[in-house]
Amino acid sequence: MDGIGVNFMSELVGTALLIILGGGVVAAVSLTKSKGFGAGFLMVTIGWGFAVFAGVLVSYKSGGQLNPAVSLAQMLLGNISFGTMLIYWVAQMLGAFIGAVIVWLAYKQHFDEEPDAAAKLGVFSTGPAIRSYGWNLVTEVIGTFVLVFVILGITNGKAPAELGAVPVAFLVIAIGVSLGGPTGYAINPARDLGPRIAHAILPIKGKGSSDWSYAWVPVVGPLIGAALAAGASTFLLPVVS
Repeated sequence: MDGIGVNFMSELVGTALLIILGGGVVAAVSLTKSKGFGAGFLMVTIGWGFAVFAGVLVSYKSGGQLNPAVSLAQMLLGNISFGTMLIYWVAQMLGAFIGAVIVWLAYKQHFDEEPDAAAKLGVFSTGPAIRSYGWNLVTEVIGTFVLVFVILGITNGKAPAELGAVPVAFLVIAIGVSLGGPTGYAINPARDLGPRIAHAILPIKGKGSSDWSYAWVPVVGPLIGAALAAGASTFLLPVVS
């Protein structure tokens, strides 16, 4: 397998693991027959942080980006080519879709017995606490700006051979507990869109709508936030030669 193929598989596997563990903690907390039911939002944020940690560790070959927003920032800074970014995006989307399917398989009986369609959708994708598309977009822009800006600080603005899994995991937890309340902090287009497509396709009993009217917010918001963070990093972060 050539370098591009290795990086593609690295991003796919890492993103799949991210969603297996991240979506899995949401399922554990949200589905009423689960032993983790009712553990709360803090448990979800901690679970997503550890999910990022695991995903980054297994995707070190590609730099553990796992997020189209991060890949966009790296492309804008000249660390990867436009073509490489597109390849990463495909891998991340496919990995997120596969990860969501695996979560469904793990909790199949619980999905079947869950009466709340919104709880089922929440395992796959984010949704706003107060629906206001403009303000929801602002929240996702801010959350992703913080994510990408700090990642660029961790890596000195370079394309790393391997992201620091521990600091990025803590960063995701910090964003979740501080900025996650309004929208559930997607801060990653693949994390939301890939599983949302899985929700739409899978034969989930009583699943209801996939809420496509909101789906653009957790895609567009993170991309804007990442672009702003890349631009800001060029004059707000120290330049390391």
